[in-house]
Amino acid sequence: MEESVKVFSKISALLDVLASVDDATPAELAERLSEPRSSLYRLLSTLERHDFVQPGLRKGSYQLGMRLFHLGSAVSARFDDIRSAATTAMEELHDQTRQTVFLTIRRGFDATCIERIDGEVVQVMILRVGGSVPLHGGAGARVLLAYQPTQFWTEFVSQGELHRYTATTPVTKDALFTELRTILHQGYSVSNEDVIPGITSVGAPIFNYSEKICASISVSGPRPSVGDDALAQTVSLTVAAAEEISRRLGAPTEIAAAGTESAR
Repeated sequence: MEESVKVFSKISALLDVLASVDDATPAELAERLSEPRSSLYRLLSTLERHDFVQPGLRKGSYQLGMRLFHLGSAVSARFDDIRSAATTAMEELHDQTRQTVFLTIRRGFDATCIERIDGEVVQVMILRVGGSVPLHGGAGARVLLAYQPTQFWTEFVSQGELHRYTATTPVTKDALFTELRTILHQGYSVSNEDVIPGITSVGAPIFNYSEKICASISVSGPRPSVGDDALAQTVSLTVAAAEEISRRLGAPTEIAAAGTESAR
């Protein structure tokens, strides 16, 4: 059983690497994963037989296979209602700010991006559609954490040491809990260079008909364009977008208004 878990972990790591690049050779994968090339050849051969990987654009390289596309499409369909409700508000927020807009959901202790619209600065953004970050990592993620019961906060920090992206990332229990209480009080989250240097993000909660948080919307861009003197306007636009999406999902007006602690 332990050996099977190790193999599965290797496969998971291999697929994660292939998801981050156009394609990769066994030699490149061996270097990235610190695994013997012979072991990766066997894994790739098995995955190719089951259509999880396929030949890449370069000779001898591999890329993700169509079976993953079909599986991903099945998972993606589960979030069609949220994406459909959010499309117009996301486009308007993007047009108003010219920055990157994210739609994220909570999945366990992670925030997963289910939609994004690229802004003027996209090369520094770490969160792709389908990608995840820990719930303390950035404005959109922390909003999803803030509106969970406090017992969940404790469970989250009890996992172990939180990843420190920059010097200002809230990684201690006291720092993170203080930040989460601030989010609940004001109804939105601000991330100032605590994930990527030079980048500010603003996130707001999205509620559904059951009066519970179901997603977050956030906008990210260079600090001078999103934060500093532009922060008040960015917050206003982001919160308004979140409230509009919440209404489209059937949330009562008093719950759709961001900052309602009873929606936890």
